Amino acid sequence: MSGKEELNPFKIAQKQLDIAAKELKLEPGVHAMLREPLRILQVTIPVKMDNGRTEVFTGFRVQYNDARGPCKGGIRYHPEETIDTVKALAAWMTWKTAVVNIPYGGGKGGVICDPKSMSEGELERLSRGYIRAIGRFIGPEKDIPAPDVYTTPQIMAWMMDEYSKMQGYNVPGVITGKPLQLGGSEGRGDATAMGTIYTIREAAKHLKLNLKNATVAVQGYGNAGSYAAILLKDMGCKIIAVSDTKGCAYCDSGIDPSAALKQKMKTTTVCSYPKSEKLSNEELLELECDILVPAAMENVITGRNAKNVQAAICAEAANGPTTPEADEILYENDVFVIPDFLCNAGGVTVSYFEWVQNLYGYYWTAEEVYEKLDRIMTKSFADVLDVSLKRRVNMRTAAYMVAVKRVADAMKLRGWV
Repeated sequence: MSGKEELNPFKIAQKQLDIAAKELKLEPGVHAMLREPLRILQVTIPVKMDNGRTEVFTGFRVQYNDARGPCKGGIRYHPEETIDTVKALAAWMTWKTAVVNIPYGGGKGGVICDPKSMSEGELERLSRGYIRAIGRFIGPEKDIPAPDVYTTPQIMAWMMDEYSKMQGYNVPGVITGKPLQLGGSEGRGDATAMGTIYTIREAAKHLKLNLKNATVAVQGYGNAGSYAAILLKDMGCKIIAVSDTKGCAYCDSGIDPSAALKQKMKTTTVCSYPKSEKLSNEELLELECDILVPAAMENVITGRNAKNVQAAICAEAANGPTTPEADEILYENDVFVIPDFLCNAGGVTVSYFEWVQNLYGYYWTAEEVYEKLDRIMTKSFADVLDVSLKRRVNMRTAAYMVAVKRVADAMKLRGWV
């Protein structure tokens, strides 16, 4: 079965929806509408490079569903970006905003480029060109982008400025993930990790797992992974393995996650962490531990390796790390999965807070942001767990059922279907 396993991200997103639709007994028309994006925009972006040549880049913006509010979703810069990836991520954003019950739909954007090979000036010209190309389709009431893979608060600042120039006045609410000086929100930097921690805490309560000295393996040491490791250590957990694209550092006696982050910044990899054993990313996933945090790429836990996962909790800080085939195996093996679009929804929730603060020009402290985020994540986890237990389905299917029902109800109330 694993040889034929579907790894196209959009087909996986559709398959996950189909499972929930069957459980919800969704009307065929509603189901059909939710299987495809409402709008797909492809744009061509000419950029004058530093050497004087003009290069032409392809960009996308997918607005998956806006029945519950403006579309919301990040912009990715990646050399292997595909429309299917963007469509899948836009679908997942639709379910993510619905599962935490914030008044947004789902969207996603991307540009096919290699940002690592571009100068700051080239990146600025590309970013402004992208916004000029999609400017008529976005706005605080239509579609609010944000940072994602290889995009930064600085890139969001350029994009906000370009959109504001097009309108003739400042529009900070067009985009989130901005620097604090331009209307960004306190607490946004570690929001994804904070949301992950709140859901892990609730899962541990449910499973009666003591977090003091609970062992943790974190795959992926970017923003979400590194912050999650640091926060889990602060809660008393023992971090035994961390990894990045170059491999995994394993230490049975424990790793200091802050020191591992400094080591990565100094040497470009966590593998250089002193007195650690080097393992592969694949081996990390199969380590004996209490909590596994996949915080890297999609499709890392598949029908091939899911049976070897030994963690009690799998907290998906990344988007789409587990395939549908793997989900079934993990559920049968009593691995408690906190699905991605619930687990990592802290980022979009604090983006929502940023948008709200922009709209009424009043800004909250970090403590206020975390308190509001905790309340939303805890309630959302409880909503999903309740459906999982009552309907005897895994947590991903339960999260889909909660989210899809909310979107379907909004579509029906509006008379779309």
